[in-house]
Amino acid sequence: MDSFIKTVLTDLQKKNLNLEDLNFILPSKRAGVFLKHQLAHLLTVPVFVPQIVSIEEFVEELSGLKTITNVELLFELYTSYKSSTNANELESFESFSKWAQILLQDFNEIDRYLVPQQHIFDYLKAIKEINHWSLNNNQTDLIKTHLKFWNKLKTYYKDFRDNLLKSKRGYQGLIYREAAENLEVYIEHNSTKNHVFLGFNALNTAESQIIQGLLQNDIAHIYWDIDKVFIEDPIHDAGLFTRKHLKEWNYFQKQPFNWVSSHYTEDKNIEVIGIPKFVGQAKHIGQLLKEISTTNKNLSSVAVILGEENLLIPVLNSIPRQIKALNVTMGLPLKFVPLASLFEYLFSLHKSNPDHLYYKDIIDILTHPSIYNLLNDEENDNGCDKIIEHIQQNNLVYVKPNDLKKLCKLDSELISLLFGNWEDNPDIALKNCSKLIFSIKTNYDNNKTNNSLELEYLYRFNILFNQLSLLNNSHKHLNSIAVLHSIFIELLSSETLDFKGEPLEGLQIMGMLESRVLDFETVIISSVNEGILPSGKTNNSFIPFDVKIENGLPTYKEKDAVYTYHFYRLLQRAKNVYILYNTEVDALKGGEKSRFITQLEIEEIHDIKHSILSSKVPLIKQKLKQITKTNLVLEKLKAVALRGFSPSSLTNYIRNPIDFYYEKILDIKTFEDVEENIAANTLGTVIHDTLEDFYKPFEGHFLTVDILKDFKNRIKETVTRHFKNLYKDGDFTKGKNLIIYKIAQRYILNFIISEIESLNNGNNIKIIAIEVKNTIDIKIEELNFPIKLTGKVDRVDECNGITRVIDYKSGKVEQSKVEIADWENLITDYDKYSKSFQILSYAYMMHQNKRLEFPIEAGIISFKNLGAGLLKFGKKPSTHSRTKDQLVTEETLQNFEIELKKLIVEICNPQLDFIENKLS
Repeated sequence: MDSFIKTVLTDLQKKNLNLEDLNFILPSKRAGVFLKHQLAHLLTVPVFVPQIVSIEEFVEELSGLKTITNVELLFELYTSYKSSTNANELESFESFSKWAQILLQDFNEIDRYLVPQQHIFDYLKAIKEINHWSLNNNQTDLIKTHLKFWNKLKTYYKDFRDNLLKSKRGYQGLIYREAAENLEVYIEHNSTKNHVFLGFNALNTAESQIIQGLLQNDIAHIYWDIDKVFIEDPIHDAGLFTRKHLKEWNYFQKQPFNWVSSHYTEDKNIEVIGIPKFVGQAKHIGQLLKEISTTNKNLSSVAVILGEENLLIPVLNSIPRQIKALNVTMGLPLKFVPLASLFEYLFSLHKSNPDHLYYKDIIDILTHPSIYNLLNDEENDNGCDKIIEHIQQNNLVYVKPNDLKKLCKLDSELISLLFGNWEDNPDIALKNCSKLIFSIKTNYDNNKTNNSLELEYLYRFNILFNQLSLLNNSHKHLNSIAVLHSIFIELLSSETLDFKGEPLEGLQIMGMLESRVLDFETVIISSVNEGILPSGKTNNSFIPFDVKIENGLPTYKEKDAVYTYHFYRLLQRAKNVYILYNTEVDALKGGEKSRFITQLEIEEIHDIKHSILSSKVPLIKQKLKQITKTNLVLEKLKAVALRGFSPSSLTNYIRNPIDFYYEKILDIKTFEDVEENIAANTLGTVIHDTLEDFYKPFEGHFLTVDILKDFKNRIKETVTRHFKNLYKDGDFTKGKNLIIYKIAQRYILNFIISEIESLNNGNNIKIIAIEVKNTIDIKIEELNFPIKLTGKVDRVDECNGITRVIDYKSGKVEQSKVEIADWENLITDYDKYSKSFQILSYAYMMHQNKRLEFPIEAGIISFKNLGAGLLKFGKKPSTHSRTKDQLVTEETLQNFEIELKKLIVEICNPQLDFIENKLS
């Protein structure tokens, strides 16, 4: 089947028109490349290439104005706004930018559709005055300010328009209005030119007047691309605009309306596929392309149309490796470019002009791929890691920029760019961002790797920052980094990175609008969901719906009809069509297939194959980790046994053998992040260290009330010292940290008060040992290598003649957690018996070292449960006895020894693997 472009060129030849003398006007620049390609195949003799321009270029020529960027428009509009607004009513540039984009869009629409400006602005003003929400004669300041805005819209527009016209520049709508006004002059000076318009559908009023004027003067031809099915159906939106042109244009009262094709009803393979999530669609597109490429080596006739622009990167990552040539023709919003996040981090960090930088902001920047690779070069290995490690080790919540420079001496200039004081000055910020871009580029150049896409990102952001810098130099609207940050975020949504490639080779990837005039044999369309294709009822405008209808401005219905046309036009000449939609319900969009799909099914013109890929995540059987005890592992185990198993490492094994393996065999330490808020283990350590300071000097002495009162007076000083030692440069003078700091003091105070009360109640307490280290040898017949058990006991004292082995816990412990029913469960049930195992371990080691004589009590003091006193280990009564035994006897330790040795044998048994416990 011949493409639409080829059909047009063939017809022009039949009319005996000299192709090289024609002026082709197309909906887009991209279509011009394909037109040249078809010309080359059609002509048999060399000719000069005819003039081929997009409609925007043609209209720009008519108007005599140059198009300016969206960034420039924003600055120019604010200049006009300032000149027309009283100083006391003036909004900041930051606030202005949030609604100015909508205003620019409305100005654009008003001009493109040639609406009389005076009429519509007066109309809007009158509506707002009628509809204001106060019925009182005396309007509030808020209402007055609201109405002033509408009163001044006409002034804003006039000043803005006049300033642009003086400098021979304009936005799209202004250029269209000027072009329409200059049409007669253009026709007079170009009466011998022959214009060819092809592939147009929805035309604004200015375009319609221009084309009609050229047609009426017999210096133009127009070629529509519409199918019989769409134009003959009075309610089919794909033919909405063409039916309107046919009915309203005077030209077609006398001239025939040609170029109605009938390709849509031809046989087509159409598959509609529901797929969960956008990434699922991207992966399926890759799978489809893999299947297509096996039978079709020339993929230039295959197009992937992305309904959702942020699918571009996932789709590019899903392209099969065998596809070497592809062409991307669409704009990717800058907010989806990875480099955007780096500058957002930087502006966010510097907008408050801090003297001390928050550690998370620093880590976000240092771990960004662009910076991490820049600092971690061959000369300065692990530069970022060194800084991050220093922050973590010293628990730095806030860091001074100079400290970062000292840590990374080789790249102090780069550190200054990133973290030095930007003085809340946008000029310095923009200058530093540009320098940073060139530093990253130099790094890419030095590495000599293929970073063409990353370089394109850098180039686009460099242009953006240069524009902002030049505009701010001339307009001075950016007065702080906070304003710059706000404008930057606004621009990320509106500015795009335009990809360019070889459009005639390989797979074609494009957005819906980029497909205008082009035909493909195989089409894959993604994101065909309500709210995307079509976009539905979005009204991003200050102009009410009824006012738009009154003035002939497009509403959501016309915008939906535009996408309906493009969707169906892609299907017209295609043979294979794959329509993908998202089946997952999303908060804003997704889950509901597009009305386009329903319409295709209701038409019953084609046999539609509809399938839904399972949204269920395949059930993956959870396989517990299992580590075989190789000779190397066994050697490591022997070394651990020689150093000594600690009670905590043994209970860690009971909890999960894999954790024991990671910690003791592989020596993998738990990652310690910065404690922004004081952690539980830090609190516990402070309590332990403070009590050690208090009680250690009194080993071998009886406690007295005076001694304990002295402890009370020293609590704040001692706790503060230990917090400073442990929490490094962390701040505990405010917020949650201050609360935890006070809690530590309260815990210790309450404990000392309980000790005083115990003495006052007639108890005699003698301190035997504080924080005493114990190491014992254990002989196990089944194991032929030395084994030690090692640990530190928090406190050993004697109360009324009974020796007590005490372990401190800063958390909450109940009495039930230090009691056992059956000895066999001691080494199998971590949750119930780990506390009992630990205190029995300490009692066992102290007894083996002959430091204790029976009777013994072993227990826990829980600082969150101080009222319960010493939580003593106890053996729950058997069925034959109702008395709970809370004394640790020789028999108790013998039973414990049996279970202890059984546990160690299990750990060291070469036949038993380390098998993961399933933790809840």
